[in-house]
Amino acid sequence: MIGQQSPLEVPVSAGWWKQHWRVPAVCLALAAITFAVFGQTADFGFVNYDDNIYVYENAGVAGGLSLKGLAWVFTHTDCSLYHPLTTLSLMGDYQLHGLHAGWYHFTNVLLHTASVILLFLILRQMTGALWRSAFVAAVFGIHPLRVESVAWVAERKDVLSAFFFMLTLGAYARYVRKPSSLARYLMVAIAFVLALLSKPTVVTLPFVLLLLDYWPLHRFEQPRKLSRLILEKIPLLALAAGACAMTVLAAGKEITTGNIIPMPSRLGNALVSYAVYMRQMVWPEGLAVFYPRPEKGYPVWTMALSFLLLALITGGVLAFRRKRGWLLAGWLWYLGMLTPMIGIVQAGAFAHADRMTYLPQIGIYVAVTWLVAEWRVSRVALGGLMAGVLAVLMVCAWQQTGYWQDSETLWAHTIACTTDNDTAHLNLGSVLLQDGILDEAINHFQKALQLNPKNATAHFNLATMLRRTGRVNEAISHFQQALQIKPDDPEIQNSLAWLLATCPQASLRNGNRAVELARQANELTGGENPIILQTLAAGCAEAGRFPEAVETAQRALRLADAQSNTVLAGQLQSELKLYQAGRPFHSPERTH
Repeated sequence: MIGQQSPLEVPVSAGWWKQHWRVPAVCLALAAITFAVFGQTADFGFVNYDDNIYVYENAGVAGGLSLKGLAWVFTHTDCSLYHPLTTLSLMGDYQLHGLHAGWYHFTNVLLHTASVILLFLILRQMTGALWRSAFVAAVFGIHPLRVESVAWVAERKDVLSAFFFMLTLGAYARYVRKPSSLARYLMVAIAFVLALLSKPTVVTLPFVLLLLDYWPLHRFEQPRKLSRLILEKIPLLALAAGACAMTVLAAGKEITTGNIIPMPSRLGNALVSYAVYMRQMVWPEGLAVFYPRPEKGYPVWTMALSFLLLALITGGVLAFRRKRGWLLAGWLWYLGMLTPMIGIVQAGAFAHADRMTYLPQIGIYVAVTWLVAEWRVSRVALGGLMAGVLAVLMVCAWQQTGYWQDSETLWAHTIACTTDNDTAHLNLGSVLLQDGILDEAINHFQKALQLNPKNATAHFNLATMLRRTGRVNEAISHFQQALQIKPDDPEIQNSLAWLLATCPQASLRNGNRAVELARQANELTGGENPIILQTLAAGCAEAGRFPEAVETAQRALRLADAQSNTVLAGQLQSELKLYQAGRPFHSPERTH
C-alpha cells in the first residue's frame, strides 16, 4: 500500500472474502447516500435561471437527436460557453422525455453518482486506502456545496465534465503502470477531450495529473527527471490550450476587461473567494444560487486576512511536504483547479458560486482525510467521527436541495441569505409576474432597480407588467430606460414599439417611432420573426401607411401558419382585416 497505514485500514492479509466484498459494498453505500440526498429532485421542475436558455426555450435542444441537430450542437454556444457534449446530453433527454424536468434531474443525479463511485475506486487504486478513499468520495458526493451542480439542470455541464474527469484519472492510473503504451495514453487524451467538450473549466486537469505524479503515484521519486513528466503532459496541455481559445471565442464580450471591474478588485475578490469556499466547506450555512459582488469591493482587511490564511496554509503544507506529500498535493489541487473560475478573468457579475467548488475541493477533502487518519485514536472513535460528519452533511445537503424545488422557493431563499441582491429580486419578480401576482412583482422589480439602476432586464420586466396594470405611461418610461442601457436588444425594441403602436391612450401613441424600432428589431432577428412583423404592421397602420401594414401582416401570417402558431395566426387575421379597412389596431395587451 502506498502511504502510511491508518487505524481505519485493513491489512492486506485479512480474509480474501472481506476484501472482495468491501469494495462493492462501499460502492452501493455511496450510491445510496447520494440518492438519499438528491433523489428528491425527481419531483422538481425547471428554474427560471439558465434552464430556459439550456432547455425549455432552446429550439436546438427541442429539435431532438438528428444529423442536423448534431451539426448544430458543435457549431453553437449556450450562455457564451462551448460545451457541445452537454447540449447533446440535454437533447437526448428531450428526445426521450420531452420537457418532463424530473428526468433531466435524474440524469444529473445519475452522472454525479457515477463520478462519486469512480472517485472512490480511483483513489483506492492509487493509494491502497479503502476507508479514507470511501470517506473522501462520500463527502464529495453529499456535501451541501454539491447541491447547485446536481440540482440545477443547467449545471449538467458540471456533472458531465466531472464524469469524464474521473474517467481521465482512471485512464491515467492505468497508463502509469505501463507508460510506454501509446494506446493507454490515447485513452487518457480521449477522456480529457470529452471532459473539455462538456465544460472547458477542466483545463487544469494536466496540472492535476502532475500532482498525482507527486502523490500518491510517487513518480517524482523514480529515476526520471521532472522535465520528462512535464513533457508527457504537453499533448494534454495543447488540448487545454485549444479549449481555452474556444472559450474566449465563445464568450466574446462576456469575458470583460478592467473597464468594468479593475484588476486589483478582481484579485481581491479571488483571494476572498478562496477563503469563502473553505469556510463554506466547514460551515455550509446560507448557501445561495447567486452571491452579488459588494458594490465597493471587499474591505482591505478582509482581503488581507484571506491572503494571510492562504499564505499560512501554503507555508504549512510546504514545510511537511516530505513526510506528508498528500498535504501539498491536495492543497495545490484546490488552488490550481479553482484558478480558471476564481474571477481573475471576469466572466460574470457574481462574487463567487457554489458550483465552482465541485471538483477543486476534492483536493482539500483528501488532505484533511489523510491528516485526520494519522490521529492516534481508536478505529471505533475515528469511524464514529466520520459517520457523524457524513450524517450532518446529509441533513444539510437534503435541506439545501429542497430550495431548488421551484423558482419562487429558490429566489426567496436567496434573498433571505444575501443582501443587496438585485439579481434575486429580479428573478423572484419574474416568477410572480408569470403567476399574475403583479403588485408583489412590481415591488421586487423596483427593489432590483434601487440596487442597480442599470439593470436593463429589471426595467423591461417592470415595464411589462406596469403595462398589465394599465400604467402605460410609466411602462413606456421604463421600456425607454431599458433601451438606453441595451440599445440593440430586439425584445426591448419590439415591446416598446408594440406599446407605442397599439396603446389605448392616443397621446402616448407614436406610429413613426414604433415603425423605426420594429424595423431595427426585425433586422436584428433576420426578418423571420412573425411577432416582430406583427408589431411592424401595427406601427405602419398607426402611422397611416396601410398598404405597407397589410403586406407586413400578410408576411407575418404566412410565418405563423408555417410555425403552426394558431393563436398568433388568429390575431393576425383579425388585425389584417382592420388594416385592409384602413383602421389601426389598438389594444393594451397581447395574449400570446
